[in-house]
Amino acid sequence: MIILDWLLEPFAYEFMQRALAVAITSGVVCGVLSCWLVLIGWSLMGDAVSHAVLPGVVIAYLLGTPFALGALVFGLLAVALIGLVRSTSRVKSDAAIGVVFTTLFALGLVLISVVPSQTDLGHILFGNLLGVSAADLVQVVLLGAFTLAVVLVKRRDLVLYAFDPDHAGAIGLKPRWLGALLLVLLALTVVVALQAVGVVLVVALLIIPGATAYLLTDRFAVMLVLSPAIAVVSAVAGLYASYYLDTASGGMIVLTMGALFALAYLFSPSQGILPRSLRRRTAAVPE
Repeated sequence: MIILDWLLEPFAYEFMQRALAVAITSGVVCGVLSCWLVLIGWSLMGDAVSHAVLPGVVIAYLLGTPFALGALVFGLLAVALIGLVRSTSRVKSDAAIGVVFTTLFALGLVLISVVPSQTDLGHILFGNLLGVSAADLVQVVLLGAFTLAVVLVKRRDLVLYAFDPDHAGAIGLKPRWLGALLLVLLALTVVVALQAVGVVLVVALLIIPGATAYLLTDRFAVMLVLSPAIAVVSAVAGLYASYYLDTASGGMIVLTMGALFALAYLFSPSQGILPRSLRRRTAAVPE
């Protein structure tokens, strides 16, 4: 009975119920897309888009429009600018990403510093999960459902693009369009996760679940299940920890993800450091 009370107590409050719903939605969406980002090697792109949305959020506040709209516009703008710099100059991809996302992020910081505001826009940087309103929840759920629906419909094409874009082109698919679709989905996913953990930590939601699942399985279908499951477990555990330890909820969610990654890194049966070391020692022992 005591354990049940301990489990139910945090969610007796409506703000905790909304926080849980947003955290789970963000975890599922980010966990699914994380699989593609890890396999394709787009971790830095996820970092870029998550930081580049900051000025869009501030401008949306000034105009009185939804934060999600401003974040989405600047997320797509960042993707377009990176592609433009990459295709029209000799600058390589990683440098183009670095230039665009640091410039847009700096613009956002400048706007925050000069905009007179009764609202603490700093929560955009670090998240405001416990302050999610009912309207925010509806927005996150709708965007998350749309993103997942698109991934579900185009899953086979996107998987083929991730593993063999040349073959995808040979059978009539358009790799460039599939890549563009993934980038648009990335921008939408950043908007979904922004409410949960903020700009600074959103990249963790986009990378850690997929990287952890990648250490645990060699099958992409299994990875697509493990990654969102890891994100959801981290979201729930992080919320409990933040409630009872009185710490930042977004930070605790990401720390939990980091702990799960460390466990997979050390103990994964096929890829873990310790099992591999044990197998090498066993193989080295003479019969």
